[in-house]
Amino acid sequence: MPFATRQYLFAGALLLLGACAHQPAKPPEREPIVVPAAPIPPQPAVAPPDATVATPSLTMPREWQHHNGEDYDDLFDRMRAGFTFDEVQEPAIDQQLAWCERNPDYLERVFQRGQRYMYHVVTEVEARGMPLEFALLPVVESAYEPFAYSVSRAAGLWQFIPDTGRRFGLKQNWWFDGRRDVIESTRAALDYLQALHDQFDGDWLLAIAAYNVGENTVQRELDFNRAHGKPTDFWHLKLPAETRAYVPKLLAMKRLMAEPERYGLEFAVIPNEPYFAVIDTKSQIDLKIAAQLAGTSYDELVALNPGYNRWATDPDGPHRMLVPIDNADGFETALQTLSSDERVRFAIHEVTRRETLASIAKQYGTSAAVISKINDLKGGKVSAGETLRIPEISGQLPDKVLLAASRVDRPDLGGRRQRQIVYRVRAGETLSSIARRHGMPVSTLARLNNMGAGDTLVKGQRLVIKASARRYRDEGVSPGRRVLYTVRSGDTVYSISKQFQVSVPQLKTWNGLNRHHQIRAGQRLVMYVDSNRQQG
Repeated sequence: MPFATRQYLFAGALLLLGACAHQPAKPPEREPIVVPAAPIPPQPAVAPPDATVATPSLTMPREWQHHNGEDYDDLFDRMRAGFTFDEVQEPAIDQQLAWCERNPDYLERVFQRGQRYMYHVVTEVEARGMPLEFALLPVVESAYEPFAYSVSRAAGLWQFIPDTGRRFGLKQNWWFDGRRDVIESTRAALDYLQALHDQFDGDWLLAIAAYNVGENTVQRELDFNRAHGKPTDFWHLKLPAETRAYVPKLLAMKRLMAEPERYGLEFAVIPNEPYFAVIDTKSQIDLKIAAQLAGTSYDELVALNPGYNRWATDPDGPHRMLVPIDNADGFETALQTLSSDERVRFAIHEVTRRETLASIAKQYGTSAAVISKINDLKGGKVSAGETLRIPEISGQLPDKVLLAASRVDRPDLGGRRQRQIVYRVRAGETLSSIARRHGMPVSTLARLNNMGAGDTLVKGQRLVIKASARRYRDEGVSPGRRVLYTVRSGDTVYSISKQFQVSVPQLKTWNGLNRHHQIRAGQRLVMYVDSNRQQG
């Protein structure tokens, strides 16, 4: 991770490897463990009548036109063919490799998640003539989790801290964080690694070390060794313990991927073809609406577009959407039929006497911060007669996005105050035992930390155990108890909202309803209610 000491909230176990036994020269025979193949991107629910199998005519990934690795069916084979690092025999590499060999389920989760992004990363690395080992660096950095975040405020697949991200042109504002954007962060990471390679006279291992700890630290240790007549390669520099383990982690992963059968692993094929297409949206669009147009799930669209902090894209750009490659034609066609006022929906509110921004926000089930931002209000004050645009948020955002937004709204969540919501794992503890101790579902704890409910923990690992209630209010979602209600004959949105003492705009927001949607008997609605106020 550039310029920071990592203490991950969302790190996978590989980021926490400890000292392990020396790897034997020939591992014992065992039954191969097959890592499941990557899932096929979801198909569009309804294809437009004139859809064809041709790729979209709008902006596509560069790799679609420049398919340098077309001779390979398996993306892993293409990657292996581009490995260039010399084989190094060092105990530190063997220690890291031994851990990987004992934890194949970890690799299964990483590549299952990373298959969305790996083709793009491999192609970008290959296009620059860089070693394809760098396609494995996000495994070490973030376990290929674009929402990974550290207490040092590093974010994304490549774990950029804010300052380094800005240094390499990654936009970061209320709407968008380029550090999490797959395309932008990959471009910036490879720019940075290439610059470090040039600075350290073509030594890739020094460049990797500098990516982790910063070029100034590596340069200082190089200068010291030169002045004292000592070797100046990576293995002889006195670097922080994390950095001394960081480079061996990547080299161990390369060795494992180069000869998986030697370590009792068999990786299922990841197709050597684009997972996503990049479609020019021309303007801002609600992500929920975009998912419906593309015929894909909302969660899938968010996973491909993790750079957006809110329910919609940045009004100032980037104006693009990554969608599964098989859904691209349908999305492009449907997008062209959508008017600008249908892409992001707003209610118009005229401020009356005695109304405040807080009271208006409460009426619409959103927050003063959101209304203030949308309307560019100075000082958070409104005047009678003023017209406000109130966003009609089309649905509840995933926890990952809500947590990302909360870090923008409250930057202290990435600093020292974050210790108040972070738990350090003790020996023998599990996600279930920690969730039980803190009175929360294990599924919620796992989701907050980008883990599976059955994932194993490592002593000293840090977990988020609670998130600020404010993060829900900022996106128009109440922090109250979640209730599912089945609509009965004769019910109206108004009668249901009155029964549960929530506002009509809140009810519509939580369920993606607008003036065109009519509720029907048997339909299930979700609400977040204060149990002390509920009437029925």
